[in-house]
Formats: sequence, C-alpha cells, structure tokens
Amino acid sequence: MTLKAFPTEISSTVRFNFNKLLRSIWLNRWLFFMMIPGLIYFLTFRYWPLWNAQIAFKDFKPLLGVEGSPFIGFKHFVTFFKSYYFTQLITNTLLLSVLKLILGMPVAIILALSIYESMYKRLARLVQTISYLPHFLSWVIMFGILLVILSPGEGLVNEVIKANGGEPIAFLTSPAWFRAILVGSDIWKETGWGTIIYLAALMAIDPTLFEAAAVDGASRLQRIWHISLPGIASTIVVVTLLRLGNILDAGFQQVFVLYSLPVYSVGDIIDTWVYRQGILEFQFSLATAVGLFKGTIGLLLVLFANRLAKKWTGSGLY
Repeated sequence: MTLKAFPTEISSTVRFNFNKLLRSIWLNRWLFFMMIPGLIYFLTFRYWPLWNAQIAFKDFKPLLGVEGSPFIGFKHFVTFFKSYYFTQLITNTLLLSVLKLILGMPVAIILALSIYESMYKRLARLVQTISYLPHFLSWVIMFGILLVILSPGEGLVNEVIKANGGEPIAFLTSPAWFRAILVGSDIWKETGWGTIIYLAALMAIDPTLFEAAAVDGASRLQRIWHISLPGIASTIVVVTLLRLGNILDAGFQQVFVLYSLPVYSVGDIIDTWVYRQGILEFQFSLATAVGLFKGTIGLLLVLFANRLAKKWTGSGLY
C-alpha cells in the first residue's frame, strides 16, 4: 500500500522548490546576466526563423507572405531528391566534410600535444600564435594567398615545377587537385584554432600524474599515450560529435570563393547549390527545404553518434 501526499504537502514542496530555484538564480544572477546576449542571438537568428521554415512545404509567394502562400507538401523535397545534381552534391559534401574531419582533427591534436610537451616554451608560444593566425583571415584573403602559391603562371609551386623541367599545373581549376586544395587549405586555416581546445584540455590534467609516471620510468611517448590522450578523450568525443552535426556543411564560404565552373563536378556542394537556386533563381521554398533536410540529418547524426559515444567511451554531449 502506497501513501499519497496531501495537496497541502504537494503545494508546500512545489513552493520550496520554487523558492530554491529563485535563490539559485539570485546567487548566480551575474552569470545569467552574461548569458542574455547569447540567448538573444540564438532566439533571434536560430529559433525565430524556424517559424518561417514552413515555406519549405509551400509554394512561397512574397506578395502573399509566409502564411498566405499555398501549401504543397513535400514537393520541394522530392524535387531536390530527384534532381540530376543530387548524387553529385551529396557525394561532394560528404567527402569534403569527412576528409576535413578525419585529417584535420589528428593534426590539431598532434600540434596541441607538441606545444604542450615542448621544452622550449617561447618557441611553443610562437608556433601556437603563428598557427592560429590564419583563422582570423577571410577566405577572400586566403584565396589571394593561394593564388600567389598555386597560380599556373607565376605561382611559387609552379615556378619550382618549371625550374625542374615540369609543366605548370592549374591547381585551382583542375578537378584532380581541387578537393585536395580545399581540404589542405581548410586544415592550414583552422588547425591552430582547433588546437586551443585541446591545449585547454591538456592543461586541465593533474600534473602529478605526469610526475608519478616519470618517477616510474615512463618515457615521454608513454606519458602521452597513457595520460595525455586519455585525459583529453572526452574533449575529442565532444568535438567530434559537434562536427558530425555539421557533416553536411562542407564550408560554403571556402568553396564559394575558391571554386569555378571547371571544378563544379568535384567542388559543388549543397550550400553552393542552394545559393544558386535560392538567391540567384529566387526559389526560396526549394532552398529552405534543402536547408531543413540538412538540419534534420545533422540532428539525427548527433543523436546517433552521442548514443554510440556514451556506449563506447562513457562520455557524450548529454
């Protein structure tokens, strides 16, 4: 036989929890105050636009407005799935995203470990500064730098090739080279910035663990393998999960600045196609439908990957 709480007891419990919540909010009021700009940003630019995402299911007419446009169901989704470019867009997007993930993340981890383990702290700080400076350059500036390096006419790389008797290569307009240029330039630009996350995780490891391992005779490589890497494993899992959520986002700005008509077959991704259809050809409903498709796939991937991560490593996003 179970005892049921009287209404007065329930109301007193609710009142106690509510007062406890208010007290907690007051004690942390400055933290909540600092959250306000971020909350306003996400509400304004992330969540409020979801209301207008309903045009993905409508034949949107600007004069009729979002609610006044006729409902047509999943027609735009079917149009995208049956598009001649669907397979090409999905392949290019996934291939570029996966390559950036599996090649870029190990480079960032290795660089973080090298900086953390370096005995020359001034040199380590210099390398760290130089490595993350490209993150602050726009892709327009990066394109100019890549032209200086890879231009078929007077690019530094082609000058070396011609000096050795070879023929110049049009790297930026060659389908055989374009994906490698995209992945390599992304790693060059973003590795230093990603290293900061892993460096912060490394600095949070208890230094006495390294001291105890050194006393027991562990080499530097053994300390890295048995202490450093396990110590940042949870950070690696979280970063990977967040990257998986954007797996269909292969870098619109980078591709838009670097690609051209000769490399559409290997460089055209979902976002650049959406730009041409939605902005240049005014097919707003179709572009919204594709964006909604991307968001749904990203959400499902995060949920699935988080479940696997918790099962295999015991840590995840939530």
